[in-house]
Amino acid sequence: MRYEKAESVLRLALAMQGSAEGVSLEEMRRIAGNNLSRRTAERLRDAVERVFPQVEVANPGDVPKRWRLPTGTLGSIAALSATEISALAAGATLLARENMTSRAAEAESAILKLKAVLKPSALRKLETDLEVLTEAEGLAMRPGPKPSIDPEIVMQLRDAILACSKVRIHYVYRGSGKRGFEIVQPYGFLYGHRNYLVAWSESELARDFRNYALSNIERVDVLNRSFARRRGFSLRTYAERSFGVYQEKPVSVVWRFSRKAARDAQEYLFHPTQKLEPQKDGSLIVRFRAGGLQEMAWHLAIWGREVKVIAPARLARLLRQVGS
Repeated sequence: MRYEKAESVLRLALAMQGSAEGVSLEEMRRIAGNNLSRRTAERLRDAVERVFPQVEVANPGDVPKRWRLPTGTLGSIAALSATEISALAAGATLLARENMTSRAAEAESAILKLKAVLKPSALRKLETDLEVLTEAEGLAMRPGPKPSIDPEIVMQLRDAILACSKVRIHYVYRGSGKRGFEIVQPYGFLYGHRNYLVAWSESELARDFRNYALSNIERVDVLNRSFARRRGFSLRTYAERSFGVYQEKPVSVVWRFSRKAARDAQEYLFHPTQKLEPQKDGSLIVRFRAGGLQEMAWHLAIWGREVKVIAPARLARLLRQVGS
């Protein structure tokens, strides 16, 4: 068995043991990577069954079928590495850096629990490697101002999201500085330069999804009233509608980076749905669909004359205003 196939079998076995609902063939294709065909995914599943005959169908009689491994099947095979622990530690550091203290504390707690199950000899070696890796990452606290977020508010909102409970948020509106409150249905969070709550506003003036800066929420009252999540709503799809956090109707966006800037631009993920088209003259065309034209203009301004907006015309005008 080639090393790559062995890794794929083990990765899939770990996924099967780590899921109570089991793993479907489509999910196996994503887990194994490289855009496997359905037939290849079936062969990979069969390989896992040969190595681990404990594999069972998690949902007999239902479709699509899902397979799982009973807890404890893999035993010591699923040993943790220093690089994996260091990745979790890096995540905890990044959360703390962004002032998400409650999430950082939870990540650090998970690391301690994982270390607790290791044998002393393995733990000593891991701690030595972890110290080197953590220092090499260079994840220091980023200087500069950060919005202050009350961790208790985040915990209340997270509990409300899980329970599908409506909440009353007491909010400071950024534009006017006025204080008010809204009853909203919380769906999730968007994290970036600013951190936002995504919620359906029940205000008569809105009746739509809105983003609320967590740093502007002064208090949360969890109401004894539930809501039904809107079918088909995806937080990821919602976020991809916009270049940043401001939601507006998506439009087709086309940028051309000069030959001088093309190499740098190729290393950027401007948008999850972007398409990069290298040109014969060395320039680069970037295409995607999103809203948030003002934020695009602010970002493109840092490229100066090395980028040109081909579409839409409104974005080109905004970029000229920002650059003037």
